[in-house]
Amino acid sequence: MTMTQRQGPMERSPEEPAGSGRERVSRAAYELFSREGVRAVGVDAVIARAGTAKMTLYRNFPSKNDLILDFLRRREQLWTREWLEAESQRRGDSPQEQLLAIFDVFSEWFSQPDFDGCAFLTTMIEINDPDHPVHQAAVSHLAKGSIMAAHEGDTAAAARAREVGELLLREYGAG
Repeated sequence: MTMTQRQGPMERSPEEPAGSGRERVSRAAYELFSREGVRAVGVDAVIARAGTAKMTLYRNFPSKNDLILDFLRRREQLWTREWLEAESQRRGDSPQEQLLAIFDVFSEWFSQPDFDGCAFLTTMIEINDPDHPVHQAAVSHLAKGSIMAAHEGDTAAAARAREVGELLLREYGAG
C-alpha cells in the first residue's frame, strides 16, 4: 500500500450516519477534490459521484466554497489527525521521537512515485486570492513547510527538516 493510498480513512464522520445525503456528498467531494483538485471538479461531478440530487448538495452546502471548506476540514481530520499523528505516535515513544517521526513519514510519502502533493497547498494555489475564505482556510492548515518544498520537487525536504528538528531538540536540551 502506498502512502497516498493511506492518506487517511474514507470513513464517515462520527456525527453523520453512513448513508446520509450530507455524508455521501462530503465523501464524494473529498475523493474527487483529493484526486483532481478543487477547481477541476464541478458540483455536478460531486452530485454524480455521491448519487444524490442537486438539492441535497445545496441543502447541506449552500455554495461550492462551503463544500471546499468541508473538504479541508475533513482532510485535516482524516489525514493529519487520524493518520499522520497516529503514525508518528506509533513510531516514537517520546514526544521528541514522535516529532522526528513526522519527518520520516513525510520523507517516505515524498519519495512515493505517486506523490501528488498536498491538498492544502494545491487548494491555496488554485484559489489564489488571499482574502478568499477558502484560501485563508488552506493557509491555516499549512503548518508543515517541508510539504510545500516537496510539492515543488524537493523530495529531500523532510530529511533536512528532520535535521533542523534534531538540532533544535539538542540545543534546547530535549534530545
